[in-house]
Amino acid sequence: MIRSRLSFTRLYLKIVTLLLPACAYFIAANLNFGVRRLWEKSPAGIPSYWGVLLITTIVWAIAAEESGLWNVEQLYAPSGKSRRLLEAEAFTYAIVMVAGFLYGPASYSPLVIAFSAAVLFVLATITRVLFRVFLELMRRHGRNEVKILIVGTDRFAYRVQTSLVHGEVLPCRVVGFVRLPGQNVAVLGQIYELNELPTFSNGNSIDDIIIALPASRLSEVQKIAPTLEKLCVPTRVVIDLGEGVGLRDRLIDLGGINMLDLRPTLAETGSYLFEKRIFDFAFSLFILLVTLPLTLAIALAIKIGGNGPVFFVQDRVGLNGRVFQIFKFRTMGVGSSCEEGDTRWTSEQDPRRTAIGAFLRKTNLDELPQFLNVLRGDMSIVGPRPERPFFVERFLDEVERYNSRHLFKAGITGWAQVNGWRGDTSIAKRVEFDLYYLRNWSLTFDLQIITMTLLRMFNSKNAY
Repeated sequence: MIRSRLSFTRLYLKIVTLLLPACAYFIAANLNFGVRRLWEKSPAGIPSYWGVLLITTIVWAIAAEESGLWNVEQLYAPSGKSRRLLEAEAFTYAIVMVAGFLYGPASYSPLVIAFSAAVLFVLATITRVLFRVFLELMRRHGRNEVKILIVGTDRFAYRVQTSLVHGEVLPCRVVGFVRLPGQNVAVLGQIYELNELPTFSNGNSIDDIIIALPASRLSEVQKIAPTLEKLCVPTRVVIDLGEGVGLRDRLIDLGGINMLDLRPTLAETGSYLFEKRIFDFAFSLFILLVTLPLTLAIALAIKIGGNGPVFFVQDRVGLNGRVFQIFKFRTMGVGSSCEEGDTRWTSEQDPRRTAIGAFLRKTNLDELPQFLNVLRGDMSIVGPRPERPFFVERFLDEVERYNSRHLFKAGITGWAQVNGWRGDTSIAKRVEFDLYYLRNWSLTFDLQIITMTLLRMFNSKNAY
């Protein structure tokens, strides 16, 4: 019953949420053109708007699913609701803008898309507020409340009872408790012994059975399960493995072997693997196409300025400690690996730099080829900057938790870099900022870092 109630509420919220982009475009088009002017556009323009709406709806559905916008539990989250909504919108409209750029013949107003993004945020916020108000009214009036029988009578069961009765997601009422052998009684309400359950008349008085046992007694679940089956209602188990061990999306069923992640990372979540990858690919392709004339000019300047290849290739350590080859524009003369920087930092007056190389490093334009690394999947646009294997081996012994940086894909820019920790600066501070990014990653955080990078692109400290 708990699962079905949540499923139905989630379905209704999902349907309304999926209809919001169409409503947003309709309102935005009216604001910009007026209804009559919109439908009197030339036939070539109408398909373009339908195409944009179709793309927006599809991408919005993916982003909303990954951001949990139609999860009922998220309606009551104490924080992060607006952030998740902004992440979904940022991802959706970034893809729409890139698609519009790549499909040149489309005749639509960018202003309508901008209006629709603002309207969509307002509509989604109002929808979530109305759903929460509706569920709160249902709870206060006792409508559709879930009647629960709790197995357990100790303090752990009492905490579960309190959470269920005072919870906001679904209205719940505990109709009784089942005491197991040797359990203390810390709950208030009707108490039954386990051997009394066969004579317990269910009728319509129980919707769900919840087994609320501390971790030390979870092994008893298998013994009592056959007795509970006689009531013919869904049975749940409350799992609490102690502080610091959460279960949200951490259970894995691998061929019948159930595993729990004790050290989960955001790099394995769907939003990181899917949304971030699509955003990285689309944004990198966009940047490479826009900067193609600049790239050709830089390549020509490097060839004129000296001998050697246009690109500089170097080993770096990335996700899960794997070594990959990073691409940069060559900024130094051709030399040995040691001379080119495998084992040493670049200094402010480094004699190895070429004239064009000093300019490229100062403006960060030498990093442009790394968007090729992003397209290949070696890197992300935002993430901890990849280090050379020589320095990684050294810092593993010198800096605490240094290896945690490799739980995410390496990035072209990162939280540490936009805060000035790049080049020959404190590694400990760099790790501190990288770990903050790992703990707080989101698409909106990525967009913030990208914006800060663009603003500081031509005024970077420690870029020698």
